[in-house]
Amino acid sequence: MSTAKELHDRAMNLVETAILARGQGNEDLTVQSYAEALELELAAIKEMEKQGDPSEPTWSVLHRSAGWMAFNSNRFRQAEQLACKALAGDPHPEIAEELRELLGQAFKHLQRRREDAA
Repeated sequence: MSTAKELHDRAMNLVETAILARGQGNEDLTVQSYAEALELELAAIKEMEKQGDPSEPTWSVLHRSAGWMAFNSNRFRQAEQLACKALAGDPHPEIAEELRELLGQAFKHLQRRREDAA
């Protein structure tokens, strides 16, 4: 069984792959790598929940990371949900500000989708 830290570290390695892929113009690999990283980050969050250890700032940092991974894999609703879940706790003020930024960006994309569908 992997620890939350091991899962997070593996997720961050995939984020590095995604960043490199984006720099090379490979959007498919970018989205795929962020999506795979997201699954690992969500597993890290579940591991913390299972251990009964949702302590700050780790809890909100994992949600912030997972939220941006969701955002970068075009899962804007999931990004919004992750930001809200972390903000419902007691995140450090700097992390809370970053979560609000994620929430705002996710909302913009969701709003655009609704407008495009109308």
